[in-house]
Amino acid sequence: MRSLLLACVMVLTGVFPALAEEANKRIVSVGGGVTEILYELGLGKQIVGSDTTSYYPPEANKHPKVGYQRALSAEGVLSLSPEIIVTTTDAGPPPVVKQIEAIGVKRINVKAAKDFNQTLANIETIANELGVGKKGQSLVEALKTDRKALQQRVEKAGSKPKIMFVMQHGGSPMMVAGTQTSAESVIQMAGGVNVVGEFEGFRPLTAESLVEKKPDYILTTDLGLKTVGGMAGILRLPGMDLTPAGRNKKIISMDTLLLLGFGPRTVDAAEELFEKIHN
Repeated sequence: MRSLLLACVMVLTGVFPALAEEANKRIVSVGGGVTEILYELGLGKQIVGSDTTSYYPPEANKHPKVGYQRALSAEGVLSLSPEIIVTTTDAGPPPVVKQIEAIGVKRINVKAAKDFNQTLANIETIANELGVGKKGQSLVEALKTDRKALQQRVEKAGSKPKIMFVMQHGGSPMMVAGTQTSAESVIQMAGGVNVVGEFEGFRPLTAESLVEKKPDYILTTDLGLKTVGGMAGILRLPGMDLTPAGRNKKIISMDTLLLLGFGPRTVDAAEELFEKIHN
């Protein structure tokens, strides 16, 4: 009893750091995957604003929006009187982020996740920084269990369909995903093979590359499919009719945040893709 009373006194006097130190503080969340992590950790009620990539869970759409994560406005963020801003390394522009920090807003910054392990690391970092480390560890262990179950299904499936991820947003040219991309990571988790392995990141799609790679499936986002004119539009791409994917109309479209966000739903995304390529 004496030790319990002593611990309580130390917490009240600030000698012993309280785990609930960050409880009820106002948070602005920047990055769809980060926002999903906060909700999974039970911190959704503390979020007072988020960026435009934060639209899941549905409650996230009710937040005031502070702009696109790479084009933040200091005024927009600070108008919400946040005490904490949670971001990824994609957040910017840098002068705006520095201005927000200079005002005294605590920043929790994690690496923009492009693979499963980075997602786990981000969960642990955010959970520990916000005083909910045990919840973070429980979430990490649950995701590891789900990942292991999916790996077992992939091993039993045997085949490794060839997949090309293409993306077109806004008025930019259509791009294809190479190595070291979130798209490649999901493809591999689902038991597929990214047919583009000669470069990192994204590059414009050429008809020659499309035909040469002979993808069994074309993977894209719902937004990208809409931008290119739907299923009919993507099937009209030069060279598409000369690929197995084009001839068999094997076009897979998935929600952008689910597929590329690398938040707590990453295994869900890989499972959904697995079902589509191993049917």
